[in-house]
Formats: sequence, structure tokens, C-alpha cells
Amino acid sequence: MAEQEHWLLVDDDQAFVQILARSLDRHGITSSQAHSREQALDILKTTQPDRCVLDLNLAGDSGLQLLPELLTQCPELDVLVLTGYGSIATAVEAMRRGAVNYLCKPVTVNQLLSGFEPLESAPDLRAEPPSVEEMEWEHIQRVLNENDGNISATARALNMHRRTLQRKLQKHSRWRQ
Repeated sequence: MAEQEHWLLVDDDQAFVQILARSLDRHGITSSQAHSREQALDILKTTQPDRCVLDLNLAGDSGLQLLPELLTQCPELDVLVLTGYGSIATAVEAMRRGAVNYLCKPVTVNQLLSGFEPLESAPDLRAEPPSVEEMEWEHIQRVLNENDGNISATARALNMHRRTLQRKLQKHSRWRQ
């Protein structure tokens, strides 16, 4: 009998993690749950999961900063990064830091399962250039990432009022849902 696959789920949204854990269990996958950076690293001291689903925003901590720590502690770990606020800049950074894939929430368990599988063919690249709004969003995300998610520092770097930046981030998050 094959050994059961074990995943590490790292997300500060406890309800989401519990639902995901139950769904994975129905697929024959056991899981450990962590809601913070510290919990995730503690779990890796006693458990060697096969895969990890890592949220980009961990209640103030950055999943991008945690990613290399997870891989240092468990080099064979396949990490898939999830986010509610996707951008090309953070996707590229996640892959550069060792993630096997990057998906935007909401996702189904089947999307997660296939997110760990290698691509059968090259991804479809869009033929048309991005809109001005998309380019602005990508730039904001890149600067936000450079400032470790700090809104005030990002607003200063963009020469923008903090509230204006917050409105743009809120508007975009509503638009993405």
C-alpha cells in the first residue's frame, strides 16, 4: 500500500484551512495546519510534508519571506503560493524564491491538485498588451512587495497619498472578486 500524501497548509484564515483540510482528506491527503510563520516552522521540525499550500499574506507576515525558510528547512517540499491579490510581480517573485506555482483565490481542491502538476504544454500568453490599469496595478504590487507590504512606505515610494493607495488596493480587490 502506498504511503498517504501529507500537506502543510499555511494560511491565517482558519475557516479556509479547515475546509481545505476536509476537502483534501476526501482525496486521501492528510494535512497539518499552520496559521502563522512560527507554527509552520514548528510543524516542519517534526513533520516532513510532501507539499505546502502557502498564503501570500499571513496576518502581517509575508508568505514570500516565509517561502525560503520553509525550503531551507525542508528542501524537497513543493510549495504552491495562494493569494487573494494576484499580480505578475508577486508571482514572479514567488517562483524566483522556489514556489512550484502561484494561484489566486478562490480555488478548488482540483485546481490545487493540478497546480502541483507540471504543465503539459507552454501556457497561453495573451496577444494584446496589458491595459494602463493593469500596468499600474503591477507597478503598485511590485513596489508594495519591495516594501514588504508596508502601505505607508509604498505610498511614499509611489509619491502617492496613503489613502489614495488604500482606495486603489480596495477597489482592485473588489474588482478581482
